[in-house]
Order: sequence, then C-alpha cells, then structure tokens
Amino acid sequence: MGLFKKKGLDESDFSSLIDYLGQVPAIQTPMASGVDDEGFWWVKFSMDIENEYAWHVVQELGCVVNYISIDERLPTVFYPVSPAPYMNGGPDEFLSWVIETKDKDFKPDTMREWLEGRLPQPVDDLEQWGEQDED
Repeated sequence: MGLFKKKGLDESDFSSLIDYLGQVPAIQTPMASGVDDEGFWWVKFSMDIENEYAWHVVQELGCVVNYISIDERLPTVFYPVSPAPYMNGGPDEFLSWVIETKDKDFKPDTMREWLEGRLPQPVDDLEQWGEQDED
C-alpha cells in the first residue's frame, strides 16, 4: 500500500474500475494496477483473444478511452503491451492491455463512470455486444 498512499491513491481507489472491467466479455482476471513515480495511475489486464467478443471489446475501449470525442478527449490511453515475442511466446499468453491516465486529477472511478456510460449495458450481457460473425 506504500506507493499508492504516497501518490494520493490507495488500492481501494481501483476496486470499482477493476470490478467493472472484470465483467466485460473477454477481459481476464486478475488485473494489476498501480501508480507511477509521477502519480499517474494505470490498470493492466489480459484478454482471451479467442473469445468472439474480444475485438469488439478492444474497439469499444479504444473508442471510449482514446477517442471519445474529436474536440474533448479523455486524459487516458488504452494500448497493448508485450514482452519480446521471440523470447516468450504468442499473444494468447503474453499480450496485455493497459489503461492509464495522463492527468493526476482523473481518478480510476471517473474512468469507470465514462466506461459505464458508454459501453453496452449491462456490460456482461453478451446480447448487448451485438451480433457476432458466424462461421
């Protein structure tokens, strides 16, 4: 809890965002979260890339977190991260996703509110995520 407290956040500040993301199709738990040396927070998670909703989730998160409005963007970014694939393995095991803030005043709860207001509702209802391609 030390690093969190030094930066003005504690682990409980992430619980509602992590709980919410844990309900999103294809997102896997457990998740990691933290605060960097400058006080900016982040949440990191894996996705089941074989899940039929995975790329819909990536698209929706990319829209809300990175590009919700041309004129007023959120101070957040969503992106993939991976260790060197040639040393570790493929994306099903080693590809992770990060949501992070670029504004210390933008809290994890605020991110959850933005996602909750714009992702399908309820977020764990697969029918709300639209029709999927059938083989």
